Amino acid sequence: MSSYRPYQHIERRKSRQIHVGKVAVGGDAPVSVQTMTNTLTSDAQATIEQIRRSELAGVDIVRVSCPDQDSTAALAEIVREVNVPIVADIHFHYKRAIEAAKAGAACLRINPGNIGSPERVREVVNAARDYNCSIRIGVNAGSLEKHLLEKYGEPNPEALVESALEHAKILQDHDFHEFKISVKASDVFMAVTAYQQLADACDHPLHIGITEAGSKRAGTVKSSIGLGNLLWAGIGDTMRVSLSAAPEEEVLVGWDILKSLGLRHRGVKIISCPSCARQGFNVVETVQTLEDRLAHIKTPLTLSIIGCVVNGPGEALMTDIGVTGGGSGRHMVYSAGKQDHTMDANGMIEHIVELVEQRVSDIEAGKVADTTAKQMDPVA
Repeated sequence: MSSYRPYQHIERRKSRQIHVGKVAVGGDAPVSVQTMTNTLTSDAQATIEQIRRSELAGVDIVRVSCPDQDSTAALAEIVREVNVPIVADIHFHYKRAIEAAKAGAACLRINPGNIGSPERVREVVNAARDYNCSIRIGVNAGSLEKHLLEKYGEPNPEALVESALEHAKILQDHDFHEFKISVKASDVFMAVTAYQQLADACDHPLHIGITEAGSKRAGTVKSSIGLGNLLWAGIGDTMRVSLSAAPEEEVLVGWDILKSLGLRHRGVKIISCPSCARQGFNVVETVQTLEDRLAHIKTPLTLSIIGCVVNGPGEALMTDIGVTGGGSGRHMVYSAGKQDHTMDANGMIEHIVELVEQRVSDIEAGKVADTTAKQMDPVA
């Protein structure tokens, strides 16, 4: 990945590329954002509606749990009605994996060693091959194999990696290579270390995540620390932020992490100050309102909202559109880093929304350059 500024450069780990439906994972593909539904998969309509909300948030891949036959029976309708590839989450029961592949799942999340006899593993691998499914080997610190717990005494990074590579060998022995691996743990240190070791040990694409991270706020912080650490080091080809929250919230946090590191760009990135007594307008309220009003925009664009002239002009130099609070209820608007005009506090939100939408329209029409590319790497 080339970089406009050397200190923003992230050297991605070189991995082989697979596909989850239409989404490329690994190689030179952008890091994809995943989430998982929390509806009953057997309730196809509720699951479809949840996936559609995640699609609006920008999700690339969605996983659904398939614990029973009713779930795999509903899968065909779900796959038909949504626009993103679906991963079927399978634990232990090989028949559910075969049913999911036939129903149109783009990927099966399994651990081959837990499926059962070699014959059952062969049947699942053959179904994946026949129906063009990739596979995710999903190792979790909370469900490690008994022999590894006896060997290591407790879940640790080495046990996670050994489990992952044992499962990978099963697929490789069947000449199946369309798979990615995850080694998740709720402990950030364990998860990050395991992914670092696994990244060194193989070239398979990696699905990264901190499992059971917690509530929306605490889980966002925990995931940002763990996933940010890995992504900054170039590790990770697809990711999920696991939150006790609506799936679309996971998607939004995932995008924010990638945008913060310049790995992907989507929608309006707002740079805003925390506000203080110098502010010329209510920054907190303004930013919260703008986030909602501009959520529909997908074209990358940067917008700075700064309450006073201390940092406002400097931040405006780095953004497509900038607003700096001024005196007497008049605020300065910057365009592409240059002073453009002042605006009154009344009708400020509407004016900013209009400016952003016009700028997006001009970018899409090729009338102006997308200067987001100059802020960070333009990996769409």
